[in-house]
Amino acid sequence: MKVLLAAVITAGLLTVPAQAIAQPLAVPGQAAAMQRDFGLSDQQLQQRLQAETSAAKLLPAAQKAAGAAYGGAWYDATTQKLVVGVVGPDRAAAVRATGAAVTAVPVTAKTLDHRKAAVDKLAGKAVPNAVSGWSADPKTGSVVINVQAGKRSPAVDAFVAKVAKTGAVTVKEVAAQAPRTYAAGTVGGDPYYVSNIRCSIGFSVYGGYVTAGHCGRSGIVRGWDGSDQGSFQGWSFPDNDYAWVATGYGWWTVPVVLGWGQVSDQLVRGSWEAPIGSSVCRSGSTSHWHCGTILAKNETVNYGNGALFYGATKTNVCAEGGDSGGSFITGDQAQGVTSGGWGDCTSGGETWFQPVNEILQAYGLTLQTA
Repeated sequence: MKVLLAAVITAGLLTVPAQAIAQPLAVPGQAAAMQRDFGLSDQQLQQRLQAETSAAKLLPAAQKAAGAAYGGAWYDATTQKLVVGVVGPDRAAAVRATGAAVTAVPVTAKTLDHRKAAVDKLAGKAVPNAVSGWSADPKTGSVVINVQAGKRSPAVDAFVAKVAKTGAVTVKEVAAQAPRTYAAGTVGGDPYYVSNIRCSIGFSVYGGYVTAGHCGRSGIVRGWDGSDQGSFQGWSFPDNDYAWVATGYGWWTVPVVLGWGQVSDQLVRGSWEAPIGSSVCRSGSTSHWHCGTILAKNETVNYGNGALFYGATKTNVCAEGGDSGGSFITGDQAQGVTSGGWGDCTSGGETWFQPVNEILQAYGLTLQTA
């Protein structure tokens, strides 16, 4: 019997540290990569993991306490606390009682989501290439338009003026490089191939695995060894960037993300969503294992030529060609699959992922967990 994803499983038995079970979002096996990418000592790393785990677990109760006044939430690395935005004073005490910090924000998360959706609709597909994308910022209650440094032009100004009709819009200067997807030409010995494209596997589901939609094609998907592995059952790109492959031909699935020898292979135990500001790590077939921070959610990314990706989560984790579809994970909780970004793992950059729970809901799939 073949083993699914030699790029997701290594030979021999998997062992899981006891702490990974006791603290689902604080998997010690990720320590080496996080210490490398964040520059942390052992003690600093443990403090960060414990604080982020507590914040993620606190979020559902804090959001419920805020009720209709909920204005979004994020993790503050300085205070090591979950911060919840609240509109008006009425629910502030109830939110503080959960253990979360409270700050006043101008609009509710529901209102801000409506503003973001209005910008998406009004923007259409004809977006200037110098506009990298846009996202809702709960701290300011505005939709932030990301414009590449040094590329402001009359076309960009006209675009900003158009979408500003929806409400509060601000402009932010970002890296001069444009976002791109991370598919790549065929390279031997890596996870899976479709036509002449190599991409990376995201997470196992019952019956197959999920990955990036821009990797999707009709026909047979080939595994790391070049043999038939399965076929795409659905894919969506642009707008979304998700797909799923049904496996067969003797391949089987396991709830594991490959550590590439940099960290121990990671078991997947669920898909709790980590808040903005939390640590997140990525595994991909080209640049392997890297870590960073969640910067924004529900961002619209402009890949150019009318290819817009809505609902993306933005990180400062690096990635490279061939990493598309690969796993974003916080501790042992699946977060999403790699879509695209700018930069590389030598000079740095930013990367966006498609949240995994949306993929599961779209296709009625069940994440395979340990």
